[in-house]
Amino acid sequence: MQLGLIGLGRMGGNMRDRLRAAGHEVVGYDPRPEVSDVDSLASLAAALDAPRVVWVMVPSGEPTRSTIRSLADVLEAGDLVIDGGNSRYTDDKPNADLLDAKGIGYLDVGVSGGIWGKANGYGLMAGGAPEHVERAMPIFDALRPEGPREEGFAHAGPVGAGHFSKMVHNGIEYGLMQAYAEGFELLSAADLVTNVPAVLQAWSRGTVVRSWLLDLLVAALKDDPALAQLEDYVEDSGEGRWTIEEAIRHAVPLPVISAALFARFASRQDASPAMKAVAALRHQFGGHAVKSAAGPSGTPGEHAGPSSGTGSTQS
Repeated sequence: MQLGLIGLGRMGGNMRDRLRAAGHEVVGYDPRPEVSDVDSLASLAAALDAPRVVWVMVPSGEPTRSTIRSLADVLEAGDLVIDGGNSRYTDDKPNADLLDAKGIGYLDVGVSGGIWGKANGYGLMAGGAPEHVERAMPIFDALRPEGPREEGFAHAGPVGAGHFSKMVHNGIEYGLMQAYAEGFELLSAADLVTNVPAVLQAWSRGTVVRSWLLDLLVAALKDDPALAQLEDYVEDSGEGRWTIEEAIRHAVPLPVISAALFARFASRQDASPAMKAVAALRHQFGGHAVKSAAGPSGTPGEHAGPSSGTGSTQS
């Protein structure tokens, strides 16, 4: 099958390689000429036989929206566009409506697999009309992992369902990663456990907490047993926030995913204004010891105020 692929970064480039290895013809476009097969979207459209299928794999938000708008101008009725990036599901209906006005079909597909997908395959969640899904199925089958289709691909529902499913998937991922991270920290804090990487590796077969994420943590610890080469600063790409916003809208409690997202926020603070306020309050009502930003000698972290609480209040 022939496919146009827009965006040849870490995910898109690997997807092109996997599809070509499966015998599909892929014409790729990227603003970087050293990796691109054509020099423009118009050239991409010209290089494909009608009716075309074009997969968009660019950053979410305006980069994706502008790409869809451009494709509406260079594609023709009967063509099909697939957004495989991490777009917010609320973008999908406007994108689909824009293309539908030109007679162009649209699918939104959540893609999971990261940089390992080239070798292992990608988990795919599609939203859109059944006929569009069926048309693109040879591409989906080449991208998904080997084995039963239903264990690597789902037609999740109408337009928007694919990206909604991927949003929830990534929210779950936040919670899983945070749980493993907290377990690692507790094991590391206990002098009793002298080989933390070995313990985590022992969990990788047979236990109820085994997973691919655990395997990746074990691999990271082999290279850096204390993770000393990394800063404790973690970004978020948006899906966790969107998941929590949807939970609020639907009145669904997500305490674990929420806590995992807020932990990422905390990781970016050089200092916590909130915890400074807590320290000030404890000192005010209970006379509890606090640390000044700069003590009398000018050294950060010296104690200020009483060395122990003077009242009976505890907190």
